[in-house]
Amino acid sequence: MASGGVPEATPAGPSPLRDWFASTTLHILGIALAAVSLGMLACALLEAATSRRDTLALGASALVAGAAGGLLWYLTRPSAIRKRDIFATVAWTWILTTVVGALPFMLAGTFAVPGAGFVEQVVNSVFESASGFSASGSTVLTDFESPGRGLMMYRQLTHWYGGMGVVVLAVAVLPFLGVGGLELITAEAPGTTSDRLTPRVSETARRLWMVYIGFTACATVAFFAADGFSSLYDAVAHAFTLAATGGFSVHADSIGHYDSVAVETVVIVFMVLGGTSFSLHWRAVTTGRVPYHRNSEFRSYLGVLAVASAVIVILVWLENGLPLGSAIRGAVFTVVSLGTSTGLSNATGSGSPGDYVTWVAGAQLVLLFLMVVGGCTGSTSGGIKVKRMQVLGLVMLRSVQHSQTPRAVIPIRLGRDTVSENVVSRVAGFFLLHFLLVIAGLLAVTALGGELETSLGSVVSALGNMGPALGEAGPTSNYAVAFSQPARLVLALLMIIGRLEILPILLAVVPYVYRAKDLTRVARR
Repeated sequence: MASGGVPEATPAGPSPLRDWFASTTLHILGIALAAVSLGMLACALLEAATSRRDTLALGASALVAGAAGGLLWYLTRPSAIRKRDIFATVAWTWILTTVVGALPFMLAGTFAVPGAGFVEQVVNSVFESASGFSASGSTVLTDFESPGRGLMMYRQLTHWYGGMGVVVLAVAVLPFLGVGGLELITAEAPGTTSDRLTPRVSETARRLWMVYIGFTACATVAFFAADGFSSLYDAVAHAFTLAATGGFSVHADSIGHYDSVAVETVVIVFMVLGGTSFSLHWRAVTTGRVPYHRNSEFRSYLGVLAVASAVIVILVWLENGLPLGSAIRGAVFTVVSLGTSTGLSNATGSGSPGDYVTWVAGAQLVLLFLMVVGGCTGSTSGGIKVKRMQVLGLVMLRSVQHSQTPRAVIPIRLGRDTVSENVVSRVAGFFLLHFLLVIAGLLAVTALGGELETSLGSVVSALGNMGPALGEAGPTSNYAVAFSQPARLVLALLMIIGRLEILPILLAVVPYVYRAKDLTRVARR
C-alpha cells in the first residue's frame, strides 16, 4: 500500500508481444522517445501556424520518434533492475535520445550552409542536439534567421527536456519500477546523496516535474513583463532555457539582443534559482516557509557568486578601464550565467562589456573556476557542484589537522549533517575522474587541431555543461569556427558525460563486460 491508503500501481498482465523482450533500458528509451516526439509535434504545429518552413521536418521527426518510442514501449516490459544495469539504462537513453533528437535539424537542412557536406551536417546536427539535451548551450548555428519559429522552439525545448531529465520523466510514469526507479533518478541527476521527497519514487519524480513546470511558467511571465509584453514567443523560449540552466537563445546575440537591464535582472534571478536544489523549491512551496538559509550548500553557492562578482567587477573596472556601471552589469550577469552553468550572454557584440574574452586574464581565470564548480546538487545546473567542493575543502582542512594530531577522529560536517566516509571517498573519486577527463579531453581536442586556450576552456565548459568557453569559443563566437568536425564530436560526447556526471557513461559498458565474462565461462565449460 502507498501512503494515504492508495494501493501501489501494478503493471497490466504481460501480453504475448511484451514477452518477447524484458528490458528496462528499451522500455525507458521508448517512453523517453515518445515524450520527445510530443515536443516535436507541438513545435511542428507552431511552425505550421507561423513560418511554415520546417513543418515537414518536425512532423516527420515526430512520426519517427513517436513510432520508435511507441513500439519500444509496447513490445518491451521492465525487468528487475540490477545494480550494473542502472547506468547502462541511463546512458543509452541519453545517447539514443540525442541521436534521434538531431533528426529535425537534419531533415530541415539547418546546417546545410554553403560548403557543408553531408557528414558535416550530421556532425553539426548531433552536436546541437547533444548541447540541447545536456543543457549546455554550446552552438554551431550561425544563421538564426533562416530556421522557422517552430524549429527554433524545438531547439529550446531540447534544453527543457534535458534539464530535469528524460529518465526522471520516464520514472514518473513507471511506478512499478520500485526501488530501481530511485536508483535511476540518482544515476541521472546524482549528487552526494539522493533526496527522496516522498516514499514512492514515481511520486517524487512527479513532484520534481511539478516544480519544474511551475518554475518555467513563472519565468515565462517574468520575462514577458520585463520585455514590455512584446513577445510571448521569446518569453517561452527563454523560460525553457532558464528552467534548464541551458544557454540556447532564439537570437544570435542571446540576452544582449534586448540590451535591457530589466530583462537581464529577471534572467539573473531565475538563473540563480535554476542553480538551486529543486527539493528546496518544493519544500518552500509546500510548507510556506523559506528553507534556503538553513542549507549550507545554498549559502556557499551564493557566497561564491557574490565573491566572484566582486573580484571581477574590480578587475574589469581597474584593468580593462570599463565604466563602473558597465563593469557591474557585465560582470554580475556573466558570473551568474557561468556560475549556474546557464551560459547565456548579455554581450551586445564583439568587444562589448559583456564579451568576457576581452577581459583581463585574472577575470577569465575566475570564470574558469566557476565553470568547474557549477551550481547546487539537485538543480539543473552542471559542474562538479558546490556541495562536492565543500566536501573537498573540508577534506583538505582535515588533512592539515591530521598532520598535527594524527590519531584524532575528525568527521566531515556540512551544517548539522555529518558526511559519511563512503560519500567522502565517492566525492574524491568523482573529482579525480573529472580531472582525468579534462586532461583526456584536452589532449584529444588539441590533437584534432584546437588551440590550447580555446580547447581548455571548451573541454571544461563541455564537462560542466556551461555553453560558451574561452578564446575563439567565447560568447560572441561559434564552435563551428573554433573546432574541426572530429573535435566537435569529442565535445558532444563530453557534454553528455558531464550531464550525467561521468559515472553512468563510464559504467554503461559494465553489463557487457559481465556478459562477456559469462560467455567466456560457458565456453570454458
